[in-house]
Amino acid sequence: MNHLLPLLVAVPLLGAALLAVCGRRLPRFAAETIACAVSAGTAGLALVLLLNSSPPMVEWVGGWVPEGGEGVGIVLIGDGPGLGMASLASLLTIAALAYSWRYFDAPARGHAGSFPALLLIFQGGMCGFAIAGDLFNAFVFFELMSVVAYALTGFRVEEAKAVQGALTFGVINSLGAYAILMGIALLYARTGELTMTQIGRKLDAHGGPDALTLAAFVLVLTGLLVKAAAVPFHFWLPDAHAVAPTPVCMLLSGVMVELGAYGVWRVYGAVFSGPGGIPAPDLERTLLVVGVLTALVGAVMCWYQRHVKRLLAYSTVAHVGLFVIGIGSLTPEADDGIALYILGHAGVKAALFACAGILLDRYGNVDEHELHGRARRLRGVAVLFVTGALGLAGLPPFGTGLGKAITEEAVGGPLTAVFVAVSAVTAGAVLRVAARVFFGLGPKPPDGSSYETTGTGEEPETRHRLKRIPDTMTAVPALLLAGSLAVGVAPGFAAVVSHSVNEAGSGGAITSPHWTLPGVLLGLTSTALAVGLAALAVNRPRLLGHRPWTEPLRRLQSGHIGDYVAWLLVGATLLGALALPGILTL
Repeated sequence: MNHLLPLLVAVPLLGAALLAVCGRRLPRFAAETIACAVSAGTAGLALVLLLNSSPPMVEWVGGWVPEGGEGVGIVLIGDGPGLGMASLASLLTIAALAYSWRYFDAPARGHAGSFPALLLIFQGGMCGFAIAGDLFNAFVFFELMSVVAYALTGFRVEEAKAVQGALTFGVINSLGAYAILMGIALLYARTGELTMTQIGRKLDAHGGPDALTLAAFVLVLTGLLVKAAAVPFHFWLPDAHAVAPTPVCMLLSGVMVELGAYGVWRVYGAVFSGPGGIPAPDLERTLLVVGVLTALVGAVMCWYQRHVKRLLAYSTVAHVGLFVIGIGSLTPEADDGIALYILGHAGVKAALFACAGILLDRYGNVDEHELHGRARRLRGVAVLFVTGALGLAGLPPFGTGLGKAITEEAVGGPLTAVFVAVSAVTAGAVLRVAARVFFGLGPKPPDGSSYETTGTGEEPETRHRLKRIPDTMTAVPALLLAGSLAVGVAPGFAAVVSHSVNEAGSGGAITSPHWTLPGVLLGLTSTALAVGLAALAVNRPRLLGHRPWTEPLRRLQSGHIGDYVAWLLVGATLLGALALPGILTL
C-alpha cells in the first residue's frame, strides 16, 4: 500500500487543477460538490493508510531509490503520526468545505471554483508536509501550504485590512521558510543528504555537535516555530485570524499551527536526537522556556481581547505553548498526551471559530462589548459555544481533557500548574464572551484600552447578513465537538494513538493512556476556575479588567511588519542562546 502514499498529495492537487480550469463553466453546486468529494476521498485514503501503517510504509517517489546508501529522491514516510496528521488535515478540510457550502458571494470573489480549489491545494500541502521523509521536500510542502494560506487569508481582497493581514502573514512565514532553507543548506553541506534519517546518521558519524550543527538546528527550529506561532514568532497569527474567512481560521488554528509543532517533534527525533545532534537537556531547556513563555503570553493576551476572533487566535497561541512544553519533556507519555490533546483541540477550536463566523455573518460584528445580549435567540449556537469553551478548559471526558491529563502527569511539578492556569484563563475568556453575547449577563463593559481591536465595523462574509443560519453552519461545529468528545471516550482509541506515536517516535515502551483520578480532578479544577473567572469578569468587570502592566504587552501587537521581523530575529537569537551552553561543554 506504500505506493498509494503520493496520492495523498496528488488527489487534492489534481482536484484543485480541475476546479481552476473548469470552475468558470461549472455551476456553484457542482464545483463545491467536486471539492467535497475530492477532499473526502483523500481523507478516506489517509484513514485507510493509517489503519495499515504498522510497520511504517516508505515510498521513494518515481522509483528513485538510494544507491549504495546515497539517495537524492523524494521519500514519503507513512507512519502513525504522519498519516494521523494527514487524516486530521483532510477531515478538517472537509469540515471547512461543508461549513462554507454556498458561503461566499461568487461574483465578488471570482469564479465558483476559486475558494474550494485553494482549500484543496492547502489540503495537499498539509498532507505532503505530514508525510515528507526528507527535509527539502518538507520545506517545499511547507511553502506550498504557506503560499495558499496567504491567498486564503487575503481572499476578501477588496478589504484593505484583509490584504494587510495576508501581507503580514506572508512576510513573517516567508522569513521562517528562508530560515529553514538555510538550515537545510548547512545540513546538506555537512552530510550530503536530505533524507531526515540519513542526515541524522551522518551527523552521528561525524562526531559530537558543533557550531554548524547548532546553527542548522536554530534555523530549522525557528522556521517551524514561526509556523506554530510560538512566542515571539506569533504576531502574524492574530492579525491573520482577524481578517481570514472563517473556514480558513478553522484550518489555521485547527491543524496548520499544530503541523508546526509536529514538525519540531519529527525533525528533532529524526535528525538531531543522536550523539551528533543537539543534546537532550539543551532541547528540553529550549522548548520548555519557549513553551512556558508562549502559554503565559497567549493566555494573558487572550483574556484582554474583545475581538472574538482575535481572542480565539490568542487561545491557540496559548495552547501551542502547552504542546511545545509536552514535546520538550522528551518522554513517550508526554508524546501520547500531546497527540491526543492536538486531536481534541482541533475539533474544539474549529467549532469555536465556526460559531464566531455565525456571529459575524448574522450581525456583521465580532465585538464582545457591542454584541452584548444581541445573540439571545441563537440558542443552538450558544450551546455549541459554551460546549467548546468547556472542551477548551479540559473538562472530562473531552479529548482535550484526556490529552491534558496525560501530559500533566508526564511533565509534573510546576508545569502542571501552567497547564491548569492556561486552560482556565483561555476557557474563561471564551465563557465570558458566551455569557455576555448569548445570554446578556452583567452590565455592558466599559471601553478598554486604545490599543485594543474592537471587532466593530466588520463586513459579513456572505452577500448579506444572515436572517437564518444555514444548517451546515451549525451541523459542522456540532460534529467537530462530537469528534473531540469521541477522542476522550472511544474505547481503545487512546491506546491506538499511543502505539502509533511510540512506534514512530522515541521507541519507548508502548503505553496505554487512560483516565486517572488526578487527571480527572485537574480537568475539573481548570473547568471550575474557568467558570469562576468568567463569572467574576461578567459581574465585576473592573475587578478583572485592564491593568497598566498589560499595556506594554498589548502594544507589542503593533501591526507593523518591521516590529514583527525584529521579534523574529530576537526569537532566533534566544533559541541559539538556550541551546548553546550544552554544546560549549562538550
